Amino acid sequence: MKRLITFFVAMCACLASYAQSNDIIGKWTTIDDETGQAKSVVEIFKKSDGQYYGKIVKLLQKPQNENCVNCKDDRKNKPLIGLEIIRNIQKKGNEFTGGTITDPKTGKTYKCTITRDGDKLNVRGYIGFSLIGRTQTWTASK
Repeated sequence: MKRLITFFVAMCACLASYAQSNDIIGKWTTIDDETGQAKSVVEIFKKSDGQYYGKIVKLLQKPQNENCVNCKDDRKNKPLIGLEIIRNIQKKGNEFTGGTITDPKTGKTYKCTITRDGDKLNVRGYIGFSLIGRTQTWTASK
C-alpha cells in the first residue's frame, strides 16, 4: 500500500511539473529580433476569463517616448510601463493562440501565437496566416 501511495504522489508531482513547464505565466525578457538586444520585461498572467494577457513591467532600453503614442486603440498615449501588449490568448494543445500582440513602437496589432520551449517563449506576431510575420524568442526573467 505504501508503494502505491508513493507511486501516486510521484506521478502527481511529475504531471504538475509537466503542466507548469508548458505554461507561459511569469516574467519574460523580450529580445529584439533585429538587434538581439534585451528590450523589456513582460509579465504574462491569466485573468478570470481563462485567457492570457501580458503587460510591460520593466523597460531595459530607454524609449524615444515613454507612452504608446502610435497605438490606435484604448492604449493610445498610455504609459509603456503597465501597457497590456498581449490580449485574449487561449491555450490550445501545446500552443497559446487566438489573441493579439501589439508592438508599442509602431502601435500595430498582430495576431499572436506563443509556444514554450523550456525557459524560452517563441512569440510570433503575424498578419492573416502565420506565414507573414515574425518570431521573437523571449527568455525567462529572474
